[in-house]
Amino acid sequence: MNQVAVQSSLTYNASVQHAAVWGPFAADVLALADVDRVDFLQRMTTNDIKRLRPGESCVTVLTSPTAKIVHVFTVMADADVLWLLPASGDGAALERHLRSQIFFMDKVRVFRPDAPFSRLRVVGPHAARVIEATGIPSLPPLLDDGWVRIGESIVLHQDRYDLPGYELLVPSASAEEWRSRLDIGALDEATYTARRIELGRPAPGAELTGEYNPLEAGMAWACADNKGCYTGQEIIARQLTYDKVTRTLVGLRAATQLIAGAVVEAEGREIGRVTSAAFSPALQAPVALAILKRPYNAAGTAVVVNGVEATVTTLPFVG
Repeated sequence: MNQVAVQSSLTYNASVQHAAVWGPFAADVLALADVDRVDFLQRMTTNDIKRLRPGESCVTVLTSPTAKIVHVFTVMADADVLWLLPASGDGAALERHLRSQIFFMDKVRVFRPDAPFSRLRVVGPHAARVIEATGIPSLPPLLDDGWVRIGESIVLHQDRYDLPGYELLVPSASAEEWRSRLDIGALDEATYTARRIELGRPAPGAELTGEYNPLEAGMAWACADNKGCYTGQEIIARQLTYDKVTRTLVGLRAATQLIAGAVVEAEGREIGRVTSAAFSPALQAPVALAILKRPYNAAGTAVVVNGVEATVTTLPFVG
């Protein structure tokens, strides 16, 4: 095993047993201000923005009129502003979309913070302890989706989205200093992807794309069923009410490595595509995420991917 593979293995083990960091990356932080900010976002996205109180957050999906995914992002409620954390590289597109939806009567402003931010994600069972060890006097207990401002930085706790852990939004000028202070191993992209697949977590650019709706891509938990209309809501509500979700996110296990984008077949017909693929350190086997049509999405179904036999598996692969 070469040095890179050894380091990846050590960092993977740390992410499961202790803590590891993903990043830093540039963060396109946006903000909505003025009195109509909540109503504006409520009518456009899947989650219930009105329920948020300062210090709370949620992941929400902006969908098209046909309920396809357009943008997935986190909303953090502050006293007089909603902070938006788009997927990496999606900030400019989301900003344009929001501005295009402001009607002349809407009292809402879209803007960016004056100083740029970077993001780091600390994952693993001891993530909070590692963050406190950087010199933060006391990281308050944060429920899932809770956030707190500490100096010029923000700490956001997320268990259901991405790899479970703490998202740190820090001034870009101090990102490398923060990385050094964390004093833990960094996940490389392959290790991050493997862990994400093991946990069955969809990601922007892979499962969370305009080809699928939130229910198909494993984001039903971000679709509130007790709120009013939003773009695409009627289709999503109908699929939930009448059990009309015709394809869903599943896992695949195979004897050889699968490839993202590969066609999945059963009984000689195309039933979906592989969306993410990796080698699982936990299972010591190739694994993948795929979005497959019913009834071939049932656990135990035998499928074929580029001539390779695979088996449909429920998610997550591991806890």
